[in-house]
Amino acid sequence: MPTSRRYGDACPIARALDVVGERWALLVVRELLLGPLRFADLRRALPGASSNMLTDRLRELETNGVLVRRRPAAPAAATGYELTDTGRRLEPVLDALGAFGSTLPATGAHLSATSVLLYLRGSGRPRAAGTYRLELDDRVFTVRSHDGRVVVVPGEPGTADASLRTDPVTFNALLADPDALPGLVAGGSAAATGAVDRLLAG
Repeated sequence: MPTSRRYGDACPIARALDVVGERWALLVVRELLLGPLRFADLRRALPGASSNMLTDRLRELETNGVLVRRRPAAPAAATGYELTDTGRRLEPVLDALGAFGSTLPATGAHLSATSVLLYLRGSGRPRAAGTYRLELDDRVFTVRSHDGRVVVVPGEPGTADASLRTDPVTFNALLADPDALPGLVAGGSAAATGAVDRLLAG
């Protein structure tokens, strides 16, 4: 059963926390910022959340209009979850939390693909113009950099200037140390074609 609790406070901040203040709720929203995901995708992105906990959070967020379930036409396909317009209004909130969290000591070893891509998009560090294919944990993303702005969308780019396949933790390490790419490719932790260093180094 859902375990949500309410503050009973008329303050708008408290009312917002009534909706997204439970544990894992905002991280579910974070994972859906780059597009719809299946339950299995969310479980993999949030390994610390039990199936029951994740089910409760999804149900509560749906009840409060933050996300919706999309039932596929094909019988064998899994139900997906995506943010509503109301849910997308939380994006600047998460951006602000990310900026705040970046000043705190890092804990834990897990990083989801979405979390590191949101950092790439919002870091403010200029990236070389181009279109890049990025594959993280078997999820493919298109990364476009133009006029100092980075856009990340799920799916194949069609034509890409460069491509990189790795895992989120390794990609995060490469953003901090682009010179490590040749060694990681040689060791099998990454596969790259084209001038990927233009994306990594900016």
